[in-house]
Amino acid sequence: MKTSPPTAPPPPDSAGAARPRGRAARTASWYAVALLISSVMILPILWMLTVALKGPSAVFEVPPKLLPHEFHFKNFIDGPKAIHFPRLLLNSLVITGLSVIGGVMTSMMAGYALARLRFPGRRILFYVFVGSMLLPPVVGVIPLFQLFKDIGWYDTWLPLIVPAWLGGNPLFIFLARQYFLSIPHSIDEAAKVDGAGHLRIFVSVMLPLTRPAWITMSILAFQMSWNDYLNPLIYLYSSQKWPLSVGMASFVSQFAGQTPDWNLYMATNLLYMLPPLAVFFVAQRYFIQGLSALGTVNQR
Repeated sequence: MKTSPPTAPPPPDSAGAARPRGRAARTASWYAVALLISSVMILPILWMLTVALKGPSAVFEVPPKLLPHEFHFKNFIDGPKAIHFPRLLLNSLVITGLSVIGGVMTSMMAGYALARLRFPGRRILFYVFVGSMLLPPVVGVIPLFQLFKDIGWYDTWLPLIVPAWLGGNPLFIFLARQYFLSIPHSIDEAAKVDGAGHLRIFVSVMLPLTRPAWITMSILAFQMSWNDYLNPLIYLYSSQKWPLSVGMASFVSQFAGQTPDWNLYMATNLLYMLPPLAVFFVAQRYFIQGLSALGTVNQR
């Protein structure tokens, strides 16, 4: 009985072998692009850190050196002392915290009403909110200043906080409405069968389902209120009531007749940047979810 010679194994699939290599090349290219884009934002922060650790004379060295010869960690103590950093930090936390709570809460309530309630003119009212986003904020600076001055709110925190409690951000109302439209109306009907009213539905049902939305709003509201410079500069005259945004500007302007200590300024500026960076990194997962879900909501 003749035995057939063993057959050679089939040659490897060249297309199948090339597929993992192509996928790895695409992944590496995406990482390279992401690293290039992130370096645009990371390099200025690294330079700020370098200047913050230098002495006064080393800041203007030519050519500039990335690593200082001596690390002056005392700059992070002397810089904040120059502008009374703890007091200004407390002012910023109070103003920002109250603005975030009021702005997010009223925007979510307005978005719920526009998306889940049926009343005459709600679509026109929504278009008015969206259209108001086309107006630049500086349009209302003079009439609002005159209004707040006439009612006795000048040199107080009220012009910086109260407008947020009146649904002062149309972008947040738009974002909230889009999220509420993505939730099936059968959930409302089931809750009404159990005897829940609109307030109970909003608090117990809708807020947990729209967590990415109001967390995204909170991050954006925190960033805008924390970095707001124009409004505190207009409405606050007393330096004891300034937030950090105005205090950081005064750090440079108080040395108008001489070259400011840029190492102290950069050290203080890094401390000023920490709270918004911390808020973003803690809640960045919900922030990405909140923005990405906008494109998946059907318009109604």
